[in-house]
Amino acid sequence: MELHDVWFVLIAVLWTGYFFLEGFDFGVGVLTKLLARDRAEKRVLINTIGPVWDGNEVWLLSAGGATFAAFPEWYATLFSGFYLPLLLILVCLILRGVAFEYRVKRPEENWQRNWETVIFWTSLLPAFMWGVAFANIVRGVKIDADFNYAGNLADLLNPYALLGGLVTLSLFTFHGTVFVGLKTVGDIRERARKLAVRVGLVAAVVALAFLTWTQADKGDGGSLAAMIVAVLALVAALGAAQKGREGWAFAFSGVTIVAAVAMLFLTLFPNVMPSSLNPDWNLTVTNASSSPYTLKIMTWCAGIATPLVLLYQGWTYWVFRKRIGTHHIAEAAH
Repeated sequence: MELHDVWFVLIAVLWTGYFFLEGFDFGVGVLTKLLARDRAEKRVLINTIGPVWDGNEVWLLSAGGATFAAFPEWYATLFSGFYLPLLLILVCLILRGVAFEYRVKRPEENWQRNWETVIFWTSLLPAFMWGVAFANIVRGVKIDADFNYAGNLADLLNPYALLGGLVTLSLFTFHGTVFVGLKTVGDIRERARKLAVRVGLVAAVVALAFLTWTQADKGDGGSLAAMIVAVLALVAALGAAQKGREGWAFAFSGVTIVAAVAMLFLTLFPNVMPSSLNPDWNLTVTNASSSPYTLKIMTWCAGIATPLVLLYQGWTYWVFRKRIGTHHIAEAAH
């Protein structure tokens, strides 16, 4: 296997890790409007992801940086063609971080409620927009002979891409709901378990439609296997959620996301960004990659740094592994 193939796989792993981890905290952000009944419950939801949300975003930075270094042509075409959607995602992630930090800086109810609204929308919009972006990458966009994006924003808002956005939004919300069930106690835990089943059924319908469409249009044997794993894992997650087995439900919902993202990358390879204008203008792992020497240096750096990142992030989750409830929230913080 050539180094550019290795880095395609590594970038796929980074995006998969990002969607697995950031997926549930996007989902929790959405649940601040759908599940929480009062200020204390909103505080509980925010506290379930408070210690980890910023660490989860490290995976996005790593995926973006790796794409820039390993496949500069892919990075250039992607970020120029998808400029407005990616800018919207970036603004949302900035405001989301500010909202987590600023919400508790003042005691006024309006102040805190406004920042909670920001958390909701800056969780919902990126969850939807990431699906739109990756669906367009798989489907193919208007790339000309010079590897420049020749379309416009309206071209990105096609039915397939919008369905992809609904898939990521619903899957992330389901993932977040089972995470809340896993991390909380009391009434909010029981309501999260019930909501998980309803959200999971919606996610199952839209995911099955999207994955079937993808397989019929772009798929092969490998992508079909990944699709089967995703569907079976989602069914298992729904069953576990129904029985109140939050740990298994979270594990299976994570497998669903992993398998679905793997399917998208399997349908792409050896392309990294297909052209809908002419297959000869596809960006591939060969014509979009950096030099072999650059990839070699990157491989050594990644081999040293990645285990350290995994260790400190795993340690963070271990430290904050206990369940929380409204009785853990100080009265003054309500």
